[in-house]
Amino acid sequence: MFSIFRRRESAPPPQSANLPDTKTGWLARLKSGLQKTTQQFSQAFDNIFVNRPVDAATLAELEDALIMGDLGAPMAAEICAALGAKRLPPETTPTQIREELAAIIEAKLSHCTGALTITRSDKLPYVVMVSGVNGAGKTTTIGKLAQQLAGQNYRVMIAAGDTFRAAAREQLAVWAERGGVTYFEQLNVHDPAALAFAALDAAIAGDFDVLLIDTAGRLQSNHALMEQLAKIPRVLAKKNPALPHASILILDATAGQNALTQVQAFHKAVGVTGLVITKLDGTAKGGVILPIAAQSQLPIIAIGVGEGIDDLQAFDPREFSRQLLGLD
Repeated sequence: MFSIFRRRESAPPPQSANLPDTKTGWLARLKSGLQKTTQQFSQAFDNIFVNRPVDAATLAELEDALIMGDLGAPMAAEICAALGAKRLPPETTPTQIREELAAIIEAKLSHCTGALTITRSDKLPYVVMVSGVNGAGKTTTIGKLAQQLAGQNYRVMIAAGDTFRAAAREQLAVWAERGGVTYFEQLNVHDPAALAFAALDAAIAGDFDVLLIDTAGRLQSNHALMEQLAKIPRVLAKKNPALPHASILILDATAGQNALTQVQAFHKAVGVTGLVITKLDGTAKGGVILPIAAQSQLPIIAIGVGEGIDDLQAFDPREFSRQLLGLD
């Protein structure tokens, strides 16, 4: 299984007690988290392919089922065309068809794996800016990332860049205490860009390895708030043009196709470099990952299937595609 983080060469050895759970444990959580989506696809397969061949009629029904799973019409059509091109014999079982379909989905997702490569240069920490719409899970994701990084012996600071919601700052402070990382806030600062710059200075002065910057949730259609968000990387770049090193967009899987417009708007504003997709355990439309990957061409850094720290793990196309279709 892939890691969310790649370690720099000079990094100290990890503490195994704090590392994420085993691959077996993660697969069990992934299976459980995707259960709603898997059940929907399983019911479709039972209705479509039992005692029926892969032909024009069943492929049309499969395409409808994939669209219902939020793959979107173009992606559903591509997948069905690829399955039809295999010219499977009439005696092919539904399980074998699932295996073929899983391989097709895996191939379409193979380009979008990625990890955060933690490096330091010019005495700068590795700076990660995190953004997304309201309720997508930004603060929780930052807390989980911070805790996993701390478990690998990185010195981490998290900055409370949500200057609107006191609850968000309080939640981040709790995550910082839980993970044993440093928390930074300035209650008298209302400009998120100014706070991010101050946090960067503090992280440099404290010789931190990683700075994670939270931002307030905002709708992609709110132009004023999106411009406020776009100011943050511009201000950080004044310290060093390479900053931020990573711009991570948090997407709520339950948003479905609306996530595609979110990717477009946030990428235009802050130059998104990677995605984290949360709440896959709360939707029957986990297939939305496919059109997101196809349209954005951005790496999926991690996916979330629950509230626990180990429920956020690196994205593996093979594991995801097989669990999506109920294949162990």
